[in-house]
Amino acid sequence: MDTAASLPELDRDTTRMDLARILVALFERWSLTTDAQLSLLGLSPESRKLIGLYRRGERALPNQRDALDRAGYLLGIHKGLRLLFPENPELRYSWVHRRNQVLGGRAPLEVMLEDGLVGVARVARLVDFQRGQ
Repeated sequence: MDTAASLPELDRDTTRMDLARILVALFERWSLTTDAQLSLLGLSPESRKLIGLYRRGERALPNQRDALDRAGYLLGIHKGLRLLFPENPELRYSWVHRRNQVLGGRAPLEVMLEDGLVGVARVARLVDFQRGQ
C-alpha cells in the first residue's frame, strides 16, 4: 500500500476546512468555551468569528505547522479516548475536564490551555501511554 496516497492532502484548503469542522465538532462534544477552543487552536481571543466559520466549513485551518500539529494531537487524543472508553461516551467526552494524578492533579484541559502546544502534546502522550497499558 502506498502510504503517501492514504495521507490527507493538508496543503488543500478543502482538507483543512474539513479538519477545522471536525475539530470544532469535537470541541463541542468536549463542552469547551469559545475561548478554550481558540486557545487549543493557538488562536487569539480576537479570532472568535473563526470558530463559526470553521463550524460551517467556510474557512480552512491555517496551513502552518503549529496549527496542523495541534490538530494532529487533538485528533489523536480523541482517537485514543475512543479506544480507551468505547462503551462510555460520557467518560470519553468528559475526560478532558477530569482531574488526573499523572498531571499533578490538573485536568487535561487545564494542561493544554496553560501549557499550549507542549501541553497538548503532553496530554496526547498520556492518552497514548494509557492505551498501551
